[in-house]
Amino acid sequence: MELKDKLISSFLAFEEAFDLNSDIHELRTRSLKEFEQLGFPSKKEEAWKYTSLNSVLKPDYSVFPKKEDTIEYRDIKKYLIHEIDTYNLVFIDGIYSSHLSETTHDKIDVCLMSAALNKSKYKPVIDNYFNKIISKENGFTPLNTAFSKEGAFIHIHKNQLADKPIQIVNFATGNEAALMIQPRNLIVVDENAHVQIIERHQSLTDNPVLTNSVTEIYVAKRAVVDYYKIQNDRDSASLIDNTFVEQKEQSNCSMHTFSFGGKLTRNNLNFYQRGEHSDSTLKGITIIEDKQHVDHNTLVHHISPNCESHQDYKGIFAENSTGVFNGKVLVDKEAQKINAFQSNNNILLDDKATINAKPQLEIFADDVKCSHGCTIGQLDQDSLFYLRSRGIPLKEAKALLMYAFANNVLESVKIPEIKKRITHEIAQKLGVSLGFNL
Repeated sequence: MELKDKLISSFLAFEEAFDLNSDIHELRTRSLKEFEQLGFPSKKEEAWKYTSLNSVLKPDYSVFPKKEDTIEYRDIKKYLIHEIDTYNLVFIDGIYSSHLSETTHDKIDVCLMSAALNKSKYKPVIDNYFNKIISKENGFTPLNTAFSKEGAFIHIHKNQLADKPIQIVNFATGNEAALMIQPRNLIVVDENAHVQIIERHQSLTDNPVLTNSVTEIYVAKRAVVDYYKIQNDRDSASLIDNTFVEQKEQSNCSMHTFSFGGKLTRNNLNFYQRGEHSDSTLKGITIIEDKQHVDHNTLVHHISPNCESHQDYKGIFAENSTGVFNGKVLVDKEAQKINAFQSNNNILLDDKATINAKPQLEIFADDVKCSHGCTIGQLDQDSLFYLRSRGIPLKEAKALLMYAFANNVLESVKIPEIKKRITHEIAQKLGVSLGFNL
């Protein structure tokens, strides 16, 4: 049975655990019908032209994990940013782990989507925000909505500062021969509020895992969101990450994506600026090898005037790896005095490595500053010769040049411990020790 048919036939069994008279039941039912019509995207669609899902959809995924986890903190510690104090929302095979999580706070709401969907105290927020900015260009987002059960619900109230970062971490144990996980996150940051969030998906074995994640982020007037995605999974894991951000006036949202591992990673990142003087930052570093595939598909939609956006993605591709960058800046007619910048720079280390880049500008306003650019090349031989002439071995010289190439993305990371962790993971990917302190 194909995965699409299996999911459709499993829906009734999934719904039996919920109140069939609830509003969310109607939404799930409609979403399943949308998924039936759309199905999984193929290379025939322009947005998926360079990303084939054939090998990803092939395993016989279990939709519902059957075994209880026996994971302890020592098993997952190395994957957490444990050098600093954080709130933690930890999920094991898609199920919330209370003994590995820490969410207590009296001024912000950090809990589970299942709790938020079923408690009256959260109903006004759910009614206002849940599933309101989701794009339905492909079947992954309605599929996630149809099977939405668990994930993170984060509500930062007006004028509140989250006193420490929040980590959302999804682990796959490998108890199932193959598993599909569909986390659903809703993050609402009210006026003048501020939060830092770290997100990671991690397999603990080499059993195939397919994660179809959806995150909605609402950034209110003068609110600040600082978000980090760390993607360094095993070669048996694939991730379809769908993130939607809506910003109001004078808000600031930055999104850093670090893609170092996984079989196939697709990041669908969509920003909608619905207020003047809002600022959006999208940055990413990709370092992959072997037959790994990373696809960044970004959209910044300038709907209101006097706003800014900045996109900067760096890619380093070795062996038979493949990268895709499909970045789009859309400026509406009413969105005058926009300042939008987009850059995608790539290094191919081997002849069989590939990058497909398609930077796009669609501008309907006449008083804007918009620019985009893309470069594809190899390491500069003159710089390499200079480093080697100073006694630096070839491997370390190449690593220093590649680190310098990616470093301007790291410069905007606001949490020092994340910067150190990413520098360490870059060093591991490059196979060297970067012997300096940040």
